[in-house]
Amino acid sequence: MQESALIPMAELALRHAACRRLLQHEAPEASGLLLCSRVHIYYLTGTLGWGLLWLPLEGAPLLLLRKGLARAALESPVQSVGFSSYKEVAGLCAHMGSPLGSVLAVDKNAFTWGMAEMLQSRIPERRFVAGDAVLAKARAVKSPWELERMRRAGAAHAHLLDVLLPKHLHAGMTEMEIARIYSTEALALGSSGLIRMQAAGEENFWGYASAGESSLYPTYYNGPLGCRGKHPAVPFMGSDKPWAQHSLLALDLGYAHEGYLTDRTQCYWSGAAHTVPKALRLAQDACMEIVQRTAEQLKPGAIPALLWQEACAQAAARGFEGCFMGMGRDAVPFLGHGIGLAMDEWPVLARSFSQPVQAGMVLAVEPKISVAGHGMVGVEHTYEITEDGARSLTGSQYDFHYVPA
Repeated sequence: MQESALIPMAELALRHAACRRLLQHEAPEASGLLLCSRVHIYYLTGTLGWGLLWLPLEGAPLLLLRKGLARAALESPVQSVGFSSYKEVAGLCAHMGSPLGSVLAVDKNAFTWGMAEMLQSRIPERRFVAGDAVLAKARAVKSPWELERMRRAGAAHAHLLDVLLPKHLHAGMTEMEIARIYSTEALALGSSGLIRMQAAGEENFWGYASAGESSLYPTYYNGPLGCRGKHPAVPFMGSDKPWAQHSLLALDLGYAHEGYLTDRTQCYWSGAAHTVPKALRLAQDACMEIVQRTAEQLKPGAIPALLWQEACAQAAARGFEGCFMGMGRDAVPFLGHGIGLAMDEWPVLARSFSQPVQAGMVLAVEPKISVAGHGMVGVEHTYEITEDGARSLTGSQYDFHYVPA
């Protein structure tokens, strides 16, 4: 294991401290966090452990593992111990000097119903409260160590979509061929490949490559862009549909570097600029205006709900009220989302989010508009929020890339 891949103890200590501060605000009765999400465990230990992490309000954290003690010792400075049953957890924590309190904050969104019932039955006389908001808010504000990895991801992502991929593209290629070239080039650049989702039941595999009206195809995925996919069991990447001359290609594909993600949507047109239909041109212009206006306002103190409202107003003013961010019931009620170790992090640029944006947050902003008979246009970039405003991590291309027909 390369030393540079390991999370330093000083970095982990900052994360522990942030979670403890947030815990006192979000669940003041809790004596600590008892977590089962493997991504949460990685965030707080540096290893993707299978088991539980106990982070007390005071004292050293303890990683309880069902398997992989030897690997944890190589990757994490956090003390770890093996266990096989939830019955052992309280005794092990006490024995290792980090006893459980009477009220425990857990990541309820990560426990299955069966796991939760088992935990409650095996650790009696404890009360469990939700600690999900603690991790969501802690992970939302990235440290300089995290931001460095996300900047590398964004730079590679931009190079891939703006420089490498256009060299391969031509009309007649299928969606899956395009997606396969993207993934091959991404892996060659050093991408770790795995695009994580954290919402219950959500999955992803790189993202979507949608030619023409495929981008309007109905989707279960919690995003605006449609995709036929290879098969109903795996509705991602792309289908065998070819990209026709003088038509749209919409790519919404993620990039991963050392576990950290960036998100970007880029539209391509097979032909010269003058062959783009007026309806698509007007819709793309609206999306570019919305994303750039939103980026201008993405500063510390900005309110996500107000950014969402203004974006909706801009779309409506241009005549796109009924087709902004999708069609009908498939339209999504957000403009963008936090991103980091998962694609769908906190906060969300949506009407219910009123807590101000903070420096250190990273958000993907993705206005999209459906155009009947043609497809879905749009633009998406991943932005780092600095004290001076938003900085795009994924390049500066907003309009179509034009590929010779």
